[in-house]
Amino acid sequence: MKEHCQLAVSLAREMGAFTLRYFDTPNLAIEEKADHTPVTLADRGAEELARHIIAERFPEDAILGEECEDRLGSSGWQWILDPIDGTKSFIHGVPIYSNLVGVQYLGEPTIGVIWLPALGRGVWGGRGEGAWELFADDSQTRRARVSNVDRLDRSLFLTTDCYDFDLVGREGAYDELESKCRLTRTWGDAYGYYLVATGRAEIMIDPFFEIWDAAPLVTILREAGGAFCDWSGVERIDGREGVGTNGALKDVVSEILRRYPKTKVPVRK
Repeated sequence: MKEHCQLAVSLAREMGAFTLRYFDTPNLAIEEKADHTPVTLADRGAEELARHIIAERFPEDAILGEECEDRLGSSGWQWILDPIDGTKSFIHGVPIYSNLVGVQYLGEPTIGVIWLPALGRGVWGGRGEGAWELFADDSQTRRARVSNVDRLDRSLFLTTDCYDFDLVGREGAYDELESKCRLTRTWGDAYGYYLVATGRAEIMIDPFFEIWDAAPLVTILREAGGAFCDWSGVERIDGREGVGTNGALKDVVSEILRRYPKTKVPVRK
C-alpha cells in the first residue's frame, strides 16, 4: 500500500511535468477522437510515460487509461489513468487542468491523486491514510478536509459545464441547485473535486463522464471527510456520472438529483 501510494503521487507529478512542456504553447497540434473529444501529443505522451513507469515497478499490475489499450494484470492492483483531465482547458491555456491517478485493489478504490501542474498543487488520498494537499516544492504538509457547511444557501456549487445537464435531459437539476446554492461556478473537471476535498467548495457535479475521470475521487473525498457517488447516492466510479460533496450536503443534494432522471443519452463526453 505504501509503495503504491508513493508511486501514484510520483506518477501524477511526472505526467504533470510532461504536459507542462506543451501547455500554453503556440501551434499545439490537436486531433479529434472518435467520440469528438480533443486529444493532443501531451495526453498520449503523458499516459505512455506513466504506463512505462508502472510496468517497470509493478509488472503484474493492470492498467486502464483514456488514451491507450488496457493492460491485464494478476496482482489484484489496477491503475486507472487520465493523463489530462480538462483537455479543453489545457488547449486554451487555462491552468486548471489536472493529471489523475486512481488505484484499485481487488476492485475497490484504494488510492487517488489529483495533480494541477500549472498551479503547482493538488490532493491525494489513500484508504486509511487520510487525504493530503500536495504542493510543488513539498515544503508544506496539510491535511485535506472538506468544509462543514450544512446549508445549500451557504454553499458553493460547481460543475464543468452547465450545458452538460441539458445533454442528459437534467437541466431542471441544475436550475434547482443554482437557485438554492449561494454561488454557482463552472470551475470544473477534477479541479472542482479538488476544491471540495480541500474545503473551498461544497458541491461538484458531472452529469456524465468516464471511469478514468472518476477513479481518484471516491478515495480522496472519503478520506477528506466528504463523499463521492452517482446521482442516486451510490458510491461508485463506474456510474458515468458523479457527485462530490462535503458529506454534510450529500443527502439533500442526492434528494434533488433523484427528482431529475436521465432522459437523453449524451452525444459527446
